[in-house]
Amino acid sequence: MSEEGAKKKTTRKERIVGIDLGTSNSACAVLNAVGKPEIIPAAEGRTLGGKAFPSYVAFDENGRKIVGEPARRQALSNPEGTVTAIKRKMGTSYKAKVQVGEEEKEFTPEEISAMILKKIKNDASAYLGEEVKKAVITVPAYFNDAQRTATKNAGEIAGLEVVRMINEPTAACLAYGLDKDTKDKLLKICVLDLGGGTFDITLMEYGEGVVEVMSTAGDTQLGGEDMDEKIVNWLVEEFEQEEGIDIRDDRKAMIRVKDAAEKAKIELSTTLSTRINLPYISQKEGNPVHLEKELTRAKLEDLIEPVLKRLDPIMKRAVADAKLTVNNVDKIILVGGPTRMPSVQERFKKYFHKEPEHSVDPMECVAIGAAIQGGVIA
Repeated sequence: MSEEGAKKKTTRKERIVGIDLGTSNSACAVLNAVGKPEIIPAAEGRTLGGKAFPSYVAFDENGRKIVGEPARRQALSNPEGTVTAIKRKMGTSYKAKVQVGEEEKEFTPEEISAMILKKIKNDASAYLGEEVKKAVITVPAYFNDAQRTATKNAGEIAGLEVVRMINEPTAACLAYGLDKDTKDKLLKICVLDLGGGTFDITLMEYGEGVVEVMSTAGDTQLGGEDMDEKIVNWLVEEFEQEEGIDIRDDRKAMIRVKDAAEKAKIELSTTLSTRINLPYISQKEGNPVHLEKELTRAKLEDLIEPVLKRLDPIMKRAVADAKLTVNNVDKIILVGGPTRMPSVQERFKKYFHKEPEHSVDPMECVAIGAAIQGGVIA
């Protein structure tokens, strides 16, 4: 083999990662050697419910920066030093005021987002054994120019060349391989994205490689965290009734209750009943008191009904704005952890009279779609 030939062989194309920069959680994926997308785990590994990179940034009492799952873990015990859901502030002049060691500092949304992206870049580089330099980053379909520019800037601050930005619903469609389903026809697709903190619905026409957004609607304060809150309130009220102790102001106890509530919610997607067991949650007359409670799926559905009810008018508005009826929608795609819940799937199914697609993990499909787009560019 000539020298030239050998040289050609070793210069393989650069890997471009796909990043889903989310409000509550972010994810990263890449195409492997055989062109299959794989999710890149954080250095800490996957956490409860398959979250890779919780979108949290914090500073401890020594001013040391903590990002991702370790930052989420200490959020309730260090609220002044923790920032989350910064995505909602992208493209605005908002400054996050954060306690860094002894002093209060201000950060722009781009700077905070860049810290999350930098962690993803570092962990992905370590996982792949080569430096990650380029990325495709996803944004909501309704993001305006200022919000898109801010996202791109965050990538650049993190040391990433943002080769393209694509809309989250488009990325989800790529992950589901819908570009292959639309050889000679246009499909009307509804992407329902229910995350930890936000709900977005996008109706689009997809086919022949062209995507046209017909309408978008959403609520930036509606998501899985609202469901967790309903479970937390129920647990705290039940405990107060049974033991006569109000633990709302006990920060350490509330951290445990909040964690247990989220865990129970996730478990109840695959089981009909779960036990919440929190020993030594409080004390009464010098004796330890334990919180023990059975939570059934039926009770959970009852508790979160007020949250799920808020989805209906948003879906109605999006369908009306697209000048469609629910019967015109060809496919329904689910994005976001809470869409794994049977009651959430049932609600969407009932509304659109159609079974949603769920061949791809809803927590991963946006990052996977971004990685597929990265593979096309590379």
